[in-house]
Amino acid sequence: MNNSATPLSKVDSIIFDMDGTLWDAVPSYCAVWNATIAQMRLSRKPVEYNELVALMGKPLAEIFDALIGPTEATVREAFLRELFVNEDALMPRLGGKLYPEVEATLQRLQMAGLRLYMVSNCSSDGLNNFLRFTGLSHFFEDTLTYGETGADKDVNILTLKKRYNLQRPVYVGDIRRDADSTHAAGIEFVWAAYGFGQVDDYEYRIDRFSDLVNLFK
Repeated sequence: MNNSATPLSKVDSIIFDMDGTLWDAVPSYCAVWNATIAQMRLSRKPVEYNELVALMGKPLAEIFDALIGPTEATVREAFLRELFVNEDALMPRLGGKLYPEVEATLQRLQMAGLRLYMVSNCSSDGLNNFLRFTGLSHFFEDTLTYGETGADKDVNILTLKKRYNLQRPVYVGDIRRDADSTHAAGIEFVWAAYGFGQVDDYEYRIDRFSDLVNLFK
């Protein structure tokens, strides 16, 4: 943990990760991957929860390489195209499970004057699917994904920071890659310790989502 954190009174905005931070949709993602594997007739056993959890936060191309293994680039491209189609068809119906008190906490943060955003390494419609399923779109000023920009989280965090002239944003995520990307963007990291990963390098820690209210009180 870094003890030289910015005084919380100076923080003006929060950028959120999605998976492992706001909700757990891994069972639904497994269904999407397994539907695509079946359609592509790949010789691979069904993807299981623990396998996918270990890969959460990585770009989809990296997840493909880890789950499916080395293959021709054309096969991977075709698979990911079909995966996006299946995700857009299935996720609005399957969705995920919000962590406790997410909506109430977002409301209190917004009422306190904090500007709220989302950045994720998901597909271009991943965050839109999340917002449609949960009905939380009115809390967030903007979102960016790897699928939209082809860039990792540090670049997308900096894009939002510049676009909205954010002076003291923090990023809330749950895995080491989130922390690394946050620090690469030059801002501070809030570790959601209830999520999918273990992180040592963070400025703030929350053990439940509602802890954000007291953190930024």
